[in-house]
Amino acid sequence: MTHLAEANSSPRAASAALSPLGLITVLVGVFLPVTDFFIVNVALPTIDRDLRASAGMLQLVVAGYAIAYAVLLVVGGRLGDALGRRRLFLLGMASFTVTSLACGLAPNVELLVAFRALQGAAAAMMLPQVLSTIQATTVGDARNRALGLYGATAGIASAAGQLLGGLLITADIAGSQWRSIFLVNVPVGIVGLIVAKRVVPDSRSDDPAAIDTRGTLLLALSLLSLLIPLTEGRSLGWPWWTIVLLAASPVMAVAFVRTERAVEAGGRMPLVPLSLLEAPSMRKGLLVGLPFFTSFGGFMFVYALSLQDGAGLSPLRTGLILLPMALVFLAASLSVARLLARFGRRVLVAGGLIDAAGMVVLGIGLSASWPHPSGLALVPGMMIIGLGQGLLMSPIFGVLLSDVPAHLAGAGSGVTATMQQSSLALGVATVGSGYLTLTGDIGALHATLVILGVITAILLLVAGLCVRLLRSAPSAQLSSAPAATAPLDSPTPLEGDAEGDAEADLGMVTLHL
Repeated sequence: MTHLAEANSSPRAASAALSPLGLITVLVGVFLPVTDFFIVNVALPTIDRDLRASAGMLQLVVAGYAIAYAVLLVVGGRLGDALGRRRLFLLGMASFTVTSLACGLAPNVELLVAFRALQGAAAAMMLPQVLSTIQATTVGDARNRALGLYGATAGIASAAGQLLGGLLITADIAGSQWRSIFLVNVPVGIVGLIVAKRVVPDSRSDDPAAIDTRGTLLLALSLLSLLIPLTEGRSLGWPWWTIVLLAASPVMAVAFVRTERAVEAGGRMPLVPLSLLEAPSMRKGLLVGLPFFTSFGGFMFVYALSLQDGAGLSPLRTGLILLPMALVFLAASLSVARLLARFGRRVLVAGGLIDAAGMVVLGIGLSASWPHPSGLALVPGMMIIGLGQGLLMSPIFGVLLSDVPAHLAGAGSGVTATMQQSSLALGVATVGSGYLTLTGDIGALHATLVILGVITAILLLVAGLCVRLLRSAPSAQLSSAPAATAPLDSPTPLEGDAEGDAEADLGMVTLHL
């Protein structure tokens, strides 16, 4: 879940360099939001038992964070460009700390959903400033080392979230149960704020893009009017207001498109420049990315509920079984550039097929060991899934950004990350709702197997799309994403800059987290 900077700044224009302690401090701004996106999945059954939440509200605990992050991601980057990245980093970290405390103290699930959305908004303020600050305050080898640590931090956080959530819930510190997964952020955030104020240098853009307020509002309304009824409609029996919201969703989407076209035609920078769709790579990448991330969001949601509510596993065992998938995924992501240079688009096709095979192996392991699934039965499937996702996910971003014009590079990376987060939320709403409906009719095991079958079919579709859509894409385009870290208004592409190339390769690996 990372934002690649929209900053319009020269890395050599910074008045102060980023110290080692400053780098560690800003990397906390990566670790916290990424961890909190993943950590909540293993806590959902415990939250359900404690707050007596409906299935739809549980979905919104996950989706609310992703929606707020998706909608405000570009806004956070532009505010940092205009007001100063250290100021926005501090404001974002303070807000993330306060909203984490609010989540940990929430007396009911309705407030928890509201606080999770605010937590996502805080992450959207804090996280974009990390890469922008690295770009603006480091050069040469120092920048390359910082970017390497940036990618490693995001990867470790995605793996640690699963395990840390299980450990904290199982430890049940002072009877806090699930609340500890949020409360643990408070002391970390306080220390981070104190240190960041002293050691993080400030930077800003000389010519920041304006905030597209109307576009941001319409995007939020479009997503909310679609996802709220999809998550709440089933459990509430589809009352009239859910139907009205669903009917309003395409209207809001059309209004959003018209607004963005008008803003861009007027010479201003919209939230989502629709001219990006003129780039073939963006159209092809979106066609591949939307179904892939939707299936991934649904899988992560169903996995936690199936193993805990269905099979009765503890949160710790659930996190431990998921950990090998995250580690293999990280290793595959870090190796994918070399594989793409040798095998080209076949890596993406193989990734989709391997991911689908992993779902099948996981289903076989579940069937063979149910109702007491063990790591021995499930880990092989999880590792195959991690390998497939690692081979497919990073190159998707390379495809999306490969031929985006240099002057729209920052906007392209923002649109890509917004698509990713929106798709994850859509997966929770659709695939998650399907699982919850089936569980009541055919039981947890068979419902899980049906969902795994659906996800397998989606992944086979993704692999087929890779064959058809990427046939003409050169390997060089797939193996790097030069637009990913380009300044928003950069007059020249980054391909000719060795430092820019290093950024792009690492940025491609970390954007998905």
